[in-house]
Amino acid sequence: MPPVHSDAAETRQSDVIATVLARYRHDPVYLMQILREVQEELDWLSPSTLTAIAAGTRLPRARVEGVAGFYHFFHQRPLGRYRVLWSDNIIEQMAGSGDLMGRMCKKLWLKPGEVSPDQLVSVDTTSCTGMSDQGPAILVNALPVTHMTSERVDQVVALIRQKTPVSEWPADFFKVDDNIRRRDLLLGNQMAPGDALRAMTDPQSVLDAIKASGLRGRGGAGFSTGQKWDFCRNAVGSGENPQHYVVCNADEGEPGTFKDRVLLSSFADLVFEGMTVAAYVVGARKGFVYLRGEYRYLLGPLNAVLEKRRQSQLLGKSIQGRMGFDFDIEIHLGAGAYICGEETALLESLEGKRGVPRKRPPFPVTEGFLGQPTAVNNVETLAAAALIAAKGADWYKAVGTVKSAGTKLLSVSGDCQWPGIYEYPYGVTVAQVLADCGARNTQACQIAGASGLCVAPDEFGRRLAFEDIPTGGSFMVFDNSRDMFAVAHNFAHFFANESCGFCTPCRVGTSLLCNALDKIRDGHGGEYDINDIWRIIRTLRTASHCGLGQTAGNCVADSLQKFRPSFELRLNSRDFEPAFDLDQALSRMRDVTGRDDPGAHFHLDHRKSKQGIGTKLGDPA
Repeated sequence: MPPVHSDAAETRQSDVIATVLARYRHDPVYLMQILREVQEELDWLSPSTLTAIAAGTRLPRARVEGVAGFYHFFHQRPLGRYRVLWSDNIIEQMAGSGDLMGRMCKKLWLKPGEVSPDQLVSVDTTSCTGMSDQGPAILVNALPVTHMTSERVDQVVALIRQKTPVSEWPADFFKVDDNIRRRDLLLGNQMAPGDALRAMTDPQSVLDAIKASGLRGRGGAGFSTGQKWDFCRNAVGSGENPQHYVVCNADEGEPGTFKDRVLLSSFADLVFEGMTVAAYVVGARKGFVYLRGEYRYLLGPLNAVLEKRRQSQLLGKSIQGRMGFDFDIEIHLGAGAYICGEETALLESLEGKRGVPRKRPPFPVTEGFLGQPTAVNNVETLAAAALIAAKGADWYKAVGTVKSAGTKLLSVSGDCQWPGIYEYPYGVTVAQVLADCGARNTQACQIAGASGLCVAPDEFGRRLAFEDIPTGGSFMVFDNSRDMFAVAHNFAHFFANESCGFCTPCRVGTSLLCNALDKIRDGHGGEYDINDIWRIIRTLRTASHCGLGQTAGNCVADSLQKFRPSFELRLNSRDFEPAFDLDQALSRMRDVTGRDDPGAHFHLDHRKSKQGIGTKLGDPA
């Protein structure tokens, strides 16, 4: 039943919308934040709510509804007073999330994706919560609950049935550990807030140090940070009031990645200092942190750190006298879209739009946020930049390899004794990481997330560095008890779910890839389907608009090449078999009628014997 509207409810809706719109000065650039804050107050985005927001921002209603429909965490129907989302990535599944979610649904008398008749609760899945080191994990009204067990499921169910406000739940439910297992240059630093700013003399000297250090982007692409800042600095802005911007990409949505979560939790000052260093070099007065929606719980603490920096004259107009420029930072929260990790899609979202990647060129360094020169950097990159500004290029590049200077944070999860964050100098071998995290009988490692590289035991001597295996930080471990087909199947569905739908090769190709893997899983696959998978992967790689589609088939391709038996064991035919099973399709009617005799089944042999003809499959009918 839809909620009953009353005059009081309509008045509250109007008041909430008016307050939020006024807070953001009715600026359509803040549409994402307006939608988020209104939804947090009203629980969902009703048609009348979207209409009012469209009027208040002077945007076409279709534009507002299009944005609301693009992001997973915006919903245009009531989802209950308690919205529970289970992380569905492969690491959480290995930890038992599926059975635990089934237990919760059974106790709440719900099916996944349904809302209870009393509008109290809904239970569903989300791709990844960034808690793979302490899962299974769930989000309850955007707050993470870690270390889920049968007992904790029962406790959560009881609290929901008692209608206990989430704010009154036991504090240990929401405890998120850093799980730092190995420290080096970054995690072991002893810098005080402001050390990097006090060490700076002029923008050119800082830029020269960043270039000399060899710092490259830590999000995975590995582009030279100094070169990016140089391009941005020399770009000419447009319009009557040209500006430069700095953006911190904190939208780590890659399954099995959580390093940025730890940096933002325990090293936020260092990250913000790195943003300020970048602003000093490129000439920016404004910076934005684009924080992934799953990290909503960090928004308050991060804003508190920003305010403390302002009061300490390390941010805002207060640094004008000290540094010769004023710079401030805002945090914008995403709403559950993996594609927004791509920098141009992030900028679209930051401008209050659907997160669809832009065509390049032009690149963000010349035409980024609002068409102005913008330096977009990863959380870890900015933290490293602050270290270099404070301690110099020589200190930093003394660690690592010739082409990969410094250290790298790894998010290690899966079949190992000590999951967590490990910081290594570039050049560390896969085997060393496995030994340090307590992995045993390892069958494979998925490095750089679902879009990265799957390495088999004969490759464990390879090194993590830009010249060998580049990585954004995800390091997933699978022992020899795991089914690598199931791993590839999970990744393929992740990409199909997260495709933005802009280009046909990705929108259709990821779905076709899932269909082919589903067919093999269900026992209808043949060699034809394996060949079809290769054709789909080639199309994805060559024709997709952005990196998501281009890399969406990597996990399946690697698994087919290195773990082909896990696919072949499921093949039912050497050639082709239809995916549709007519007899299986009739199963529901057999349940309805209560019949299960031979006549209620559709079998070719049975049909032919009734007609008095041969029973061999090749016999003519």
